[in-house]
Amino acid sequence: MKVSLFIPCFIDQIYPHVGISIVKVLERLGCEVDYPEGQTCCGQPAFNSGYWDEARAVAEHSLDIFAKSEVIVSASGSCGAMMKVFYPELFKDTARHFDALKLAPKIYEFSDFLVNKLGARDVGAKFSGTVTFHDGCHGLRELGIESQPRELLRHVEGLKLIEMKEAKTCCGFGGTFAVKFPSISGAMGEVKCASIVETEADYVVSNDSSCLMQIEGMLKRQGKPTKCLHLAEILAQT
Repeated sequence: MKVSLFIPCFIDQIYPHVGISIVKVLERLGCEVDYPEGQTCCGQPAFNSGYWDEARAVAEHSLDIFAKSEVIVSASGSCGAMMKVFYPELFKDTARHFDALKLAPKIYEFSDFLVNKLGARDVGAKFSGTVTFHDGCHGLRELGIESQPRELLRHVEGLKLIEMKEAKTCCGFGGTFAVKFPSISGAMGEVKCASIVETEADYVVSNDSSCLMQIEGMLKRQGKPTKCLHLAEILAQT
């Protein structure tokens, strides 16, 4: 299967090793990975801030870049939801609405693609340690990503999964939300981090590097030893 890889801004600029890990896993499973080098931001920051005209200008580029892709795998539940769920809304009553509708069913979040498209649970990964999983809001609530990453983690040799009480609670990041409402964002992050620390897990894992950036920053400021890893970084280990 030929797969087009969509890499969000956070991963491109700050966590490129996450994208590399995804490629390793996909190629191990026999996929041919294509990375359209002209890709840019999906337009979510402008969309969430109410600047829909500006968001369309950015999103139109994504419609063009991925128009010929057979399957698109997103390294983020958040950006994947933007393209799959919100592009049709963003382009409603415009000349590009059909293009947005055509693109949407091609898009898969990484773990969803592995489990529900490829039918893979055991990807041959080995990782020693205890982990707890954080559900990113868009992946969970817009894409229904919940069991898929956990199924993959349970099949990793040497790994023990410990569920935290606040797994589905928002970490407080929310992109522009953290900038507009820093006090609320910080308070939400404290609740999330307290739940993570309570598990005594070695690592907190998520499908969204943006969430992990928020969590990691707070854990470090609190002097906690828990480390943060994207799901792909775990699955790439052999």
